[in-house]
This record gives sequence, C-alpha cells and structure tokens, in this order.
Amino acid sequence: MKRPPATQLTRLPPLSRRAALRGALGALTAAVALPPLEAMLNLHGDALADGAPLPTPFGVWFWGNGVRPERWIPMGLADQWSPSEELTPLAPHRSHLSVLTGLTLKTGTHPHHAGMTGVMTGMPLHKVGDVRDTIISTFAGPSLDVIAARHFEGQAPFRSLELGVTRFRGTDEGTTFQHLSHNGPNNPNPSEYSPRAVFERLFSLPTDAERLLARRSVLDVVRGQAARLQRRLGGADRARVEQHLDSLRALELRLSASPSSCATPPAPGDVYDVNGQEQIEEQNRLMSDLLTVALACDLTRVFSVQFSTCGSGVVMWQAGATDGLHLTTHIEPLTGAPATQQVVHRATTFTMSQLSYLLGRLRETRVGASDLLTQSSILCTTEHTDGHTHSYADFPMMIAGLGGGRLRGDYVYRSFAGESVTKGGLTALRAAGVAVEGFGAEAGWTTETIGALEA
Repeated sequence: MKRPPATQLTRLPPLSRRAALRGALGALTAAVALPPLEAMLNLHGDALADGAPLPTPFGVWFWGNGVRPERWIPMGLADQWSPSEELTPLAPHRSHLSVLTGLTLKTGTHPHHAGMTGVMTGMPLHKVGDVRDTIISTFAGPSLDVIAARHFEGQAPFRSLELGVTRFRGTDEGTTFQHLSHNGPNNPNPSEYSPRAVFERLFSLPTDAERLLARRSVLDVVRGQAARLQRRLGGADRARVEQHLDSLRALELRLSASPSSCATPPAPGDVYDVNGQEQIEEQNRLMSDLLTVALACDLTRVFSVQFSTCGSGVVMWQAGATDGLHLTTHIEPLTGAPATQQVVHRATTFTMSQLSYLLGRLRETRVGASDLLTQSSILCTTEHTDGHTHSYADFPMMIAGLGGGRLRGDYVYRSFAGESVTKGGLTALRAAGVAVEGFGAEAGWTTETIGALEA
C-alpha cells in the first residue's frame, strides 16, 4: 500500500473560518473570534481550507483639513520616488503604498462640503439648507465603504465597522461635517468613539458588561472551550491561539485601566482627556488594535476610520497647536509666510504617524502566507488639498495595501491631465475585489481605474 505524503499524515481536520470560542458565566455571555489558524487554511496558506480565497478587506482612513501641498507631494514618480516631509512617517510602508497626485475634484467647489461628499460618493453635495454664511449639506448617495459593504454582505459577522479617533469639534453644517460613512442623504453610519463599546460589540457582550467585567474578564468566560480547542490543534496553532488570547487580555487591561487623578472622563469607556487635552495617540492605538483583531478574525471585511472630521476643530497639541486645526489653517497664514505654516505642517505629519501605526499593526499580523496589509485595500484621503485656500487640485490621496496582489505598491502616480479623484476611489474598490461598473455621478462618474497601480 502506497504511503500518503507526510503533509497528509500530519494534517488535522479543517476548522471553520467562522469558529469562535463561546461561553457563559452567570449573566455574562461572550463570543471570542479566532485568528486565522493553519487548520482553517489550505496546505500552502494562500486560501481557506474550503478553497475560498483569503479575505481582502476594504477600508477608508480619513483626516480633515487637507495638507500643506508643497510639503506633501512626494519627490519623483512611478517607482523612483522619495517620501516628502509629511509622508516621512509612512516611509516604512512604502512597499505597500501607492500615492496619487495630480487628481482633482470634478463635483463642485463649495469649501469642505463639496470635497467631502465628492471624494466619498463621487457625487455633488446634497444641499439641505442655509446656516450663517454657509450651507447645511449631506451625502447624495452611498459612501465608498457602504458600496463595499453591500458587495461583501453576509460574508462576515459584521457588515462594517465605523471607528472614530478625534472627537467631533465642528459646526452645524449637516451630516457632511460630522460623519464619514453614509447610506444616503441624512442617513449616516456614525463612527464609534468608545473603544470599550467597540470591544463589547466585537465580543458580543451584554449591555451590562461594564459592571460584570469589573469582576470577570471576557476570556474567563470562554476559558473552558479554549482549553478544549487547544487539544485538537497542532503546535503552531496552539501558540497562535495563546498569542491571540494574550493580546486580547492586554487590550482588556488597557480598556479597564483607571484614569490618572488629573483626568476628567467625558463618558464611560472613552479614552480620558488629561488636563483638557485629547489623548489622541492612545485612542488611535486602541482603535487600530481593535480593528486589527476584527480583520484578523474576519469579523468584518469593511471599515472606515474617521481620524478627524471634515473641517475638524481638533486641537493637535502634539503639533504645538493651541487653537483648533480648522481655525489654524486660516489664521496661521496671516501671521507668517503661508508656505511656512509650521503648526499645520506638524499636525499633518503627526496625523500620518497615526496612520503609520495602523498600517504597521496590519502588516505584522499574519493571515496564512500573507498579512493583513498585503490583503487589504485602504483609501486614505481628506476633503481638500489646502485648508487655507480650500483648493481641490492635487487632491491628497493614497491607497495602502496590495489588495491581495491586485496592487503593485511602492508607486507614485501623477495625473498630468487633472483626472477625477473618483478614479482613485474606484481603483481602491476594485483592488478589494468589489465588482462595480463604476463610481460617482454626473461630472464625477467614472468606469476607469488607474491602471498604473495595478499589479
């Protein structure tokens, strides 16, 4: 009798990608999703055990108030480029980054409103009314993330995750100024700003979980099933599960840590302000770590991160700011040469360092033979180019990730014809495998992607 290959001798029964650790302890129930294990994959680690391809998540990472163009646009083109000052924090991820330059907005010119709605929907803004010396607006159609969520419907437990980092400090100018994700006019999907609420949602905790978790860890609830699972796994998978549970325990401890004596908690479960200052880095780390767990466990395939809102008034004290960023973009040019705008420049550089943290977490998280950043397609953008002039030429846009091999990475694309920003959005969607005919409407409608970025 012919002896089967060694791999067949040691191959354990496949485990469903939807497998989770579940348990109950008194009134507390929990479901802890598992990371990708060898038992869930084929022998090469490049597909699931049932032959389905590895997930290719789609995301949007948004920041408000634009950039300093002369310090943002990289030097060089194609694969012969160097990061600019404001892109320097992203240099470690250039192999997984495409920078788009020369694109412009085709769907209107109203400050902030047109850019926000145009880049996220490819459509002109939907005016709701007038207020003060400006307007109230909303999105005329679904945003990019909602288009992707409809494509991936039913493929993961959560249709999408909407996360927020810096709190809304804008004005009463409609949902455009407050929300990133929209199903349509005046129908937003609000970002969640509480890491504790995200944790509880991901692990199916009851509404009174805050009180119960003061006495019990969610991992205590699933301890029994975790032990049973470990007995059926191979050595590498056992180590992977232990690492996963240790990571969740560390997140739990960070979320339950008491604030310092000088902190005033704005709401239960938030990252607390210290001396009136938002702790942006800690909030960003927690949200990035939670998002990484969610993607690694295939809890969702679509996400949006609103680092700061359109026209955000966040005070970036880390950049030396004492005023809100929106105000700073307008008053700083009046106090010195516009090209110097040091606070705006430092704020943009700081913002890119926060994006870099997320990309680093995704890149170090293995998914079979790949990693989360390689598998993902993430559109990173803002609502206009320059916060002072509200210009839309040379619109800041990047695509992070390689789309599971659909994108080349390490590339700077320059449009010399002023192509529409919607080409960037459609490129990101299709890089995640989202099969749509086109994106946008009216002057923003396109069926064309940026072929130079495709692998």
